[in-house]
Amino acid sequence: MPEAPDLEVVKEFLTKRAVGLRVKACTAPRATVVRDLAGVLTADLPGRTLDGVHRQGKFLSLHFSGQHSLVINPMLTGVLQFCPENERQLKSTCVSLSLENGMDLRYLDDRQMGKVYHVGPDQDNDIPQYNDLGPDVLSGISLEEFRERLKRFHGEIKGVLTRGSLVSGIGNAYSDEILFAAGLSPFRKARTLKPDEVAELHHQCRQVLEEAIEVLRERMAEEIHHKIRDFLKVHRKGGQPCPACGSNITEITANQRITSYCRHCQPGMLIRN
Repeated sequence: MPEAPDLEVVKEFLTKRAVGLRVKACTAPRATVVRDLAGVLTADLPGRTLDGVHRQGKFLSLHFSGQHSLVINPMLTGVLQFCPENERQLKSTCVSLSLENGMDLRYLDDRQMGKVYHVGPDQDNDIPQYNDLGPDVLSGISLEEFRERLKRFHGEIKGVLTRGSLVSGIGNAYSDEILFAAGLSPFRKARTLKPDEVAELHHQCRQVLEEAIEVLRERMAEEIHHKIRDFLKVHRKGGQPCPACGSNITEITANQRITSYCRHCQPGMLIRN
């Protein structure tokens, strides 16, 4: 699942490489992911210019002239590819924009779990989940606001982080990384966190993601459709030594979600309700 660091680097890349370019043609080989709320995008987007790229949480928005946008929720398997227009189109290509400089911007999704919303002015409210997002995790939310928002939640802290209502942009992988950096068990109830633990969690939410962005900027380069996670410290590293204490990293699967953590560095018990 693309999370805030992945999409932030994609946003920066497209802002440098694609903003200001006109769309020559648009196709939707696998249109099941498309939600046309402002007319058929294959007919509407050609001739429009990409004016800007915006990220909110795990949504990426491409803004075109005439106040039309593609708002992309990639979910688990969606990614964007930027490549020459004559490069072979992968079977997972769902939407393809041919730009005036000879490059294509393609949305790939082999399981078609994500959604591409084609919207016009004032239609953001029609996008499911979009307006329920909390402040973006990289927006500079203050510790005071973070504390106040956290008071509304009573479940396990990993679930609170990934839900998107406290702050948006954190998914399964980076929640593991943030909680490891903060020394918190993923199974701690949010209401049990002490003030100093909340402060450390607030700090690591931004610190961990900013460090990841630096790595991804260098390693993704122009291959923005590649998911790079091998540099993470605990996520999907079950059975390997903890980089902090050397104990084996624990990995469990529940509700089709993998949770990776160090029992020594993140003390706390998994409590079955």
